[in-house]
Amino acid sequence: MSWDPAQYLRYGSERLRPALDLLARIPASRPAHAIDLGCGAGNVTSLLAARWPEADILGLDGSEAMLASAREAAPGCRFARADIAAFVPDRPPDVLFSNAALQWLPDHRRLLPRLFSFLAPGGFLAAQMPAMDGAPFRRLQQEIAKAGPWASALAGVGRVLPVLEPAEYWDILEPRAAALELWETIYLHALTGPDAVLQWAMGTSLRPYLDALSEPARGEFREAYRAALRPHYPPRPDGTTLFPFRRLFLLATAPP
Repeated sequence: MSWDPAQYLRYGSERLRPALDLLARIPASRPAHAIDLGCGAGNVTSLLAARWPEADILGLDGSEAMLASAREAAPGCRFARADIAAFVPDRPPDVLFSNAALQWLPDHRRLLPRLFSFLAPGGFLAAQMPAMDGAPFRRLQQEIAKAGPWASALAGVGRVLPVLEPAEYWDILEPRAAALELWETIYLHALTGPDAVLQWAMGTSLRPYLDALSEPARGEFREAYRAALRPHYPPRPDGTTLFPFRRLFLLATAPP
């Protein structure tokens, strides 16, 4: 899947808020090694470096375009192109941090225990994932993909997201963890600009659909999605669009 750092950062402050909230909950004082899984454009990696300036911080991402931006955003950190599902750290990290990345990966019942097993004693696995499967924002992407003349080209693109219910993550991690916290937050983002929710989607979840199409079908699909979104996310009189966004957080501590 292609990534556009500029489009992703169009609403950068709104996307950053969950990362800040998660980072504030991690009680690590002086970790020696931290890894940012799915570091994207590096804006979150720079926060890790500011929080733990003495730590060796490694950012991982599958997009070379995102990594190029990340190297500029956090020049004091290391970065590598890698598949999170296959990555094996060269030494146990004290913190594994992931902001809005693990939802792109399948089979969380295997993935989460695998990641957790890499931690150093007393280390932390901290992750945040969008939990928007039933929201119009995500549901309409799949419905439009199946209904239009592009259906054959998009067959299999609108896969079911692997984000589980909170209790399922509890069952996966609680037997392994010395401590485990799970919580959900609904952020009411006040977005500005025309077709704001479409612009948000074009930075993340809409990209697989757009990548699978060429013009003019790509533009036609985008316009169909734009029209379907409007009744659900209408702009207010001042032009602001309110966008409720549910996110799932987990913080698991490895045994000492």
